[in-house]
Amino acid sequence: MPLFDRKDKSRYASFTRRTLMVSGGMTAVLCALGGRLYQLQIRDGALYRTAAEDNRVNERLVAPPRGRILDRFASELANNRRNYRLLFVAEQANEKAETALNSIARVIQLSDQQKKRVLHDLSINKKFVPVVVAENLSWEAFALLNQHLPYLPGVQPDVGETRSYPYAEQLSHLLGYVAPVSPDDKKGGDDDDPLLDLPGFRIGKRGIEKQFDTEIRGEAGASRVEVNAYGRVIRELSRDPPVPGKDVYLTIDRELQSFTDQRLAGESAACVVMDVATGDVLALSSTPGFDPNLFNVGIGQDQWRALMTDDHKPLINKAIAGEYPPGSTFKPAMAMAAVQNGLSNLQVNCSGALQFGNNVFHCWAWKKGGHGHVDLKRGIQVSCDIFFYEVARHLGIDKMHDAAVALGFSSRTGIEIPSERPGLIPSTAWKLQKTGVPWQPGDSLSAGIGQGYVLATPIQLCTAAARIASGKSVSPRIVRVVGNQWQPRPSPAPLPFPEESFAAVQEGMNLVANVPGGTAYAWRITEPGFEMAGKTGTAQVRVITKAERESGVKNDASLPWALRDHGLFIAFAPVAQPKYACACVVEHNAPPHPQVQVARDVLLFAQQRDILGRRAAYPLDSADTTPQRDRA
Repeated sequence: MPLFDRKDKSRYASFTRRTLMVSGGMTAVLCALGGRLYQLQIRDGALYRTAAEDNRVNERLVAPPRGRILDRFASELANNRRNYRLLFVAEQANEKAETALNSIARVIQLSDQQKKRVLHDLSINKKFVPVVVAENLSWEAFALLNQHLPYLPGVQPDVGETRSYPYAEQLSHLLGYVAPVSPDDKKGGDDDDPLLDLPGFRIGKRGIEKQFDTEIRGEAGASRVEVNAYGRVIRELSRDPPVPGKDVYLTIDRELQSFTDQRLAGESAACVVMDVATGDVLALSSTPGFDPNLFNVGIGQDQWRALMTDDHKPLINKAIAGEYPPGSTFKPAMAMAAVQNGLSNLQVNCSGALQFGNNVFHCWAWKKGGHGHVDLKRGIQVSCDIFFYEVARHLGIDKMHDAAVALGFSSRTGIEIPSERPGLIPSTAWKLQKTGVPWQPGDSLSAGIGQGYVLATPIQLCTAAARIASGKSVSPRIVRVVGNQWQPRPSPAPLPFPEESFAAVQEGMNLVANVPGGTAYAWRITEPGFEMAGKTGTAQVRVITKAERESGVKNDASLPWALRDHGLFIAFAPVAQPKYACACVVEHNAPPHPQVQVARDVLLFAQQRDILGRRAAYPLDSADTTPQRDRA
């Protein structure tokens, strides 16, 4: 075969192989592309269509308006007001952000801290995203901004909603406040509401706002908007409105609450008023208070420091979390235990002091030679320590403990406000477990007059007064209705004391306030039919030495404030048919016994409001439990 034929055939074979290889490669590529197209468009088409739609349409949460909190007569205690605020969009500004902020600062006041925050927010957001510059502006400032709007490019006035507390300090401990969601609020994991992730969203932090936050919060709405590839909103496609939060109706009488706060003004004190039949708390005051609006709009460092360093402790709800030695206000509980355990006829000769082992226990009237002959009723009337030392010696701590617990001491009352403290009534088992030291008989004597280990809160003292007045295990409550649902309230059961106990103690407390010689007689209610029965008390805050006692140290204004004793008073009124119970504690007070005067005035005010036609705003109808204002 000629040489050129062999060469041609070789070239032809080589060309054919290359053609097959290229053709095979192209076929493989086309098959891969076809398979991928099949996967994207047919097998997974629905998935990617959904993803593309999600990129085109964003669903954004719409915060609901927070429910109101109202008193028993539907007066608004917490509501929502307009929030005038200023937004800034960097994309729409004709100048640098710093320059724009300086221009805004010539119209309204902006601090350096606010400017730094705005610049930080601008740096982490896209230029078309509005950033809040200032909120909770006054109407005057908001109007001034609108007037200068043509000269402030990038500025957007906006009107939203924010929480408002019209009575500020008067109800701060009861209502609490709202504040932005913190990382700690999400740690528990029990609340998976997506609203918690909404920037600027606020939740209840204390008081009723916290206890019923889920109900008051409402349910989020949704806004579906079309966006471009950069995330800029083009138009709103649809909107599902949010569900407003539920209103909460309290048992509180706002006017009585305001009156109580005014009477306690300037004092570090607490006062509670209850309906003895239902347990409805009509006033729950703790002074001084704080302005909850500050926490909503953002409290400053100086304001926070002032609240934290105030020796009157304005952040503590003393009515439910203040634990005090009850002093002589504990003696009615001791008298109930005495009659229950067969000591109704106990009689003691008070000479002013009692020798017990190596110790001498003094009566408060020891310099006058004591009270002389004392029985149970007179022991309450003149508050004789020696008589109740003897009661404690006969009973022992465990019987004292059981009687006190039945009257509501040593456990939380269950009132619907967070952070309630349990107080303490000791027992033999408690001391051994707590200290490893057995209970000593001398400990019982101190406990018998409300000192030693004994601690009680004002709400417990008021509960005890209500139970003594009614004979029932009434418990305090402060919420009547949530939304349209009445809150359940079980009927109080009879207390485990004989009728003789109630009769004797009620008469003794009547003698305290209405018969000469009673420790509260000077501050009695003189209006016929309005008389109160009560029991005074003093709680020592330090140990008085023998030398001080001999020198006649007094609990008066000459002592530094922190060294004065606490003043306490419990009462119920009217004496003939008890309807209201009251407990008042004034820290480090000085005579003339402001706690008795406050309780007297508050009880008289409550009774007079009854005479003037005060009534329940939403009476319970047997066929319809919906509040009247919400009935169609």
